[in-house]
Amino acid sequence: MNAVDIILVNAKEIRRRSKKVWTAIPEDKLHWKPDREAMSALEMVRHVLESEHYYHLAIVNRGSLIEFHSPFENRPFRSVQDELAFADSYHQEFLNMIGAFSEEELSTIQIDRSDVGYVRSLGDMLMRIGYHESVHTGQLLQYLRSMDADRPWVWD
Repeated sequence: MNAVDIILVNAKEIRRRSKKVWTAIPEDKLHWKPDREAMSALEMVRHVLESEHYYHLAIVNRGSLIEFHSPFENRPFRSVQDELAFADSYHQEFLNMIGAFSEEELSTIQIDRSDVGYVRSLGDMLMRIGYHESVHTGQLLQYLRSMDADRPWVWD
């Protein structure tokens, strides 16, 4: 297994575990949030899916986008399944993009996001994208605890 394969396995495992958490959100709690300033549970799911799409385009662009027209914008919030179904083709394109990189490119390609304070190698950026999703999945586990809802076991 090379580094690209490991990054792909990691991305797939993160998403598998995220789905376990996301689909455990009770239907009547999809719009629950811990305070007025926070995202709702369903907004957080969309945020993760939309961010992955943005990051995919930023990698293709080799840096931040001047304009981002999100396909998620103005879509009604319906359900976790609806969000996953809508995002599936974007997620597959993201995984395909990762698989097309060489090991060498993980360190030689630079992603310039100096407008938000960083320039990172492609490998670093891909790992940060996974970290972003993982952090939000952890937040949603805490949301489930606060809702007094059952929490799925993600440590399999």
